[in-house]
Amino acid sequence: MKIDTIIIASNNQGKIKEIKDILAPVNIQILSLKEANISSHVEEDMGSFKENAIKKAKAVCDLSGKWALADDSGLVVEALGGQPGIFSARFAGEDADDEKNRKKLLNMMRDIPPEQRKAYFYCYIVLLAPDGYMITSEGRCDGYITYEEMGDNGFGYDPIFWIPEYKKTFAQLDASIKNTISHRARALKALKDKLLYYTEG
Repeated sequence: MKIDTIIIASNNQGKIKEIKDILAPVNIQILSLKEANISSHVEEDMGSFKENAIKKAKAVCDLSGKWALADDSGLVVEALGGQPGIFSARFAGEDADDEKNRKKLLNMMRDIPPEQRKAYFYCYIVLLAPDGYMITSEGRCDGYITYEEMGDNGFGYDPIFWIPEYKKTFAQLDASIKNTISHRARALKALKDKLLYYTEG
């Protein structure tokens, strides 16, 4: 099976950079939507991370006739019954930005004690071929929600997601470390191994 080009079905620049960095060892051209001259804004209205990822990949596949890579990721907080989950990107409303989402979450968690602030990031990735063939992977990273924002790196909920092993938030970690332990990194590495098998095996 030959894969010449993959188009990333996302408009998130931080996510695009992370995907390109981790998949760099694979000898495949990887393009953003902008680089492929494609405009795609898919409503993530399905009931699971998997279904949202497939919907986004299919939209770009249909537009481009190329392989499309999409992920749906989110923060799952145990004390909030799994929120924000699939609504992570729009937790504070449809027009919310990262800062508003973080503030809403911290406000909801303000009275919750440290031992009950467990959370995890989850990522489901789908690489979809124009003929419908699908390669999937998933990843998870466990941590805790902080009481305040810490760190200037990263994006999304990174400044409030604490990694006990490093005693830092995602936003305080070097990108080289985050690209090893994050939910998306783990899902992408699993995908990378499969792609290397297809391209080299």
